[in-house]
Amino acid sequence: MPPSAEKLIEVMDSSYRRVWALEGERVVGYINAISDGVLTAFIPWLEVHPDYQGQGVGTELVNRLVAQLEGMYSIDLACDEDLIGYYERLGFFSFTAMGKRNRDVLR
Repeated sequence: MPPSAEKLIEVMDSSYRRVWALEGERVVGYINAISDGVLTAFIPWLEVHPDYQGQGVGTELVNRLVAQLEGMYSIDLACDEDLIGYYERLGFFSFTAMGKRNRDVLR
């Protein structure tokens, strides 16, 4: 579930790097990274509107963000199991991670 519009603006404004996909003035996708600014970055959000999925929008967003993070030792992300192959095709590799989610704060 993506965050509310208000939370999304707050998150993107606070991010180390961000990339938007626009159709005119309409946001159809976005990706962001949080980072220490030296060696590590984490990509918490990649979202593409369902009407634009399968058209390369997500791939372009990932590629542009990764280019902005050039020189980082690690660029990590977490994804659902069905997306592992997608990210592997973009140069990422799978490893074990742990997490905790509080979905109520997305509202």
